Amino acid sequence: MSTGERNKRALVTGASSGIGAATVRRLRAEGWDVVAAARRKDRLDALAQESGAEAYELDVTSDEQVTALAEHLAATGGLDVVVNNAGGALGLDTVENADIEGWRQMYELNVLGTLRVTKAVLPLIRAAQGDVLVVTSTAAHGAYERGAGYTAAKHAERMLSTTLRLEIVGEPVRVIEVAPGAVATEEFSLVRFAGDTERAAAVYEGFQPLVAEDIAEAIAWTLTQPPHVNVDLLIVRPRAQASHTKIARTGV
Repeated sequence: MSTGERNKRALVTGASSGIGAATVRRLRAEGWDVVAAARRKDRLDALAQESGAEAYELDVTSDEQVTALAEHLAATGGLDVVVNNAGGALGLDTVENADIEGWRQMYELNVLGTLRVTKAVLPLIRAAQGDVLVVTSTAAHGAYERGAGYTAAKHAERMLSTTLRLEIVGEPVRVIEVAPGAVATEEFSLVRFAGDTERAAAVYEGFQPLVAEDIAEAIAWTLTQPPHVNVDLLIVRPRAQASHTKIARTGV
């Protein structure tokens, strides 16, 4: 990671809610300069007002917008860390009944979005001797019924970060993967179930899930290790969750 008088600077994608917003707040608490990027500018503006982060409207599926972001970062002091957090799940279809468009959207957002942003900012990260961090999921490390679309996308995202680490080994750049298990945020399951609040709430019934701040704390920990320490993979689950399909639920 870079040294010098200036604050370290991080870019967090998917920063308008959930893990992204919590990570912005956590890194700001560490004294970092943070660029909070997402599509919903109104939410970003509120987060910036609260935390002191810089709000930057961004769609990670747009080549033009990501290129413009990289140019902005280069012109305003560079970048030490990128937290590739933008992503999401859509639906719980079987493979037989898969929604092709939903799969395409998940791949565009989780995989190609991460690829696009990482490619664009890697020269800045390299110059700063900094970090590429990818927020995947335990879905990147296993399979579960009706989850093939999301697990496929997250497995691909994991391979992106793992392969990058192999390709740039020896350079002063760390590649870190943080893979959360069940995290109750205000939107993840709600988006997955197309706004069905009952189905979204049922996901977390009968046990204490993680919250966004738990993952933000884990992210901050990996980024604040000594420069020679690379946390290749950090899987974080709630105590009650042993696997995708094994959760100890009470009263359900």
